[in-house]
Amino acid sequence: MANVTAATAATAATLLDRFMSELKTTGDMQRITSQGHTLTWAERSWFSLFEGRNEALIFGIVAFAVHQGVYYGRYLPYLICDYIPAMQKYKLQPDRQISNAQWWKCVNSLLFSQMFVQLPMMMFFLPAAKMVGFDCGAPFPPWARVAFQVCVFFVIEDFYHYWAHRLFHYGILYKRIHKVHHEHTAPFGIAAEYAHPIETAVLGQGTIAGPLLFNFFIERVHITTMLVWIAARLWQTVEAHCGYDFPWSASHWLPFWAGASHHDYHHMAFVDNFASTFRWWDSLFGTDRRYQEYEARRTAKAKAKAE
Repeated sequence: MANVTAATAATAATLLDRFMSELKTTGDMQRITSQGHTLTWAERSWFSLFEGRNEALIFGIVAFAVHQGVYYGRYLPYLICDYIPAMQKYKLQPDRQISNAQWWKCVNSLLFSQMFVQLPMMMFFLPAAKMVGFDCGAPFPPWARVAFQVCVFFVIEDFYHYWAHRLFHYGILYKRIHKVHHEHTAPFGIAAEYAHPIETAVLGQGTIAGPLLFNFFIERVHITTMLVWIAARLWQTVEAHCGYDFPWSASHWLPFWAGASHHDYHHMAFVDNFASTFRWWDSLFGTDRRYQEYEARRTAKAKAKAE
């Protein structure tokens, strides 16, 4: 037992030393470029950000900028729609309005969480990614490979999110943690990340799990693919919380896409529809039956009103 403990301690110390070494790494374009490869404009632009600078720090800043830009940029059209009377007919819960106090409480909470919970995690991500074998060099992967990997990540995250989210609806986990997210019974775009820090950390593992599993068992994942995946996931979750069901929404033409109507019901009723992106897990496990009944009534009512 003593030998096992000593070996474990030695392994942990080695990993910590390696992590600290990666944390201090300075960018060097020659070191990360495959021999004989001529850098493209995109590759030169990307690696120039890191040249002679601390890689972990720069990646954290870039990742944070991508996160903030996509998250709030994706919300902006919905915010504008809130002030256009003609768009109100697409609201899923038109009788429930968000007060200025609720909106600012959400924004202030988000900014605190993003600065003091998510940003530090992003600063440490690149060293950890290198240690588990992520590709951080050149050449960049082709777009077809990036698109395929991101689609796989969506499926893995959705499966994880379904079960983790469902667990958060039990007993003390809901009362002490998940209830924070359910303060908004009629969600709006940026309410997507309004949650208890523990929930943010736990559900966030689903976003990381896909790339990690893919990297371990199928093929290496490039670090830039991770940024594309984060942007795609943010785009999806803001849409799921937007509170609008437009005729052109993806849920009307993309099979099994959950969309806003699916998740809006979850916030309104506090039950069912636990998946994040797709409808198949809720359909398979019967956690969308009440939603299907409600949605049939809602769409029938909207159709009758339009006529």
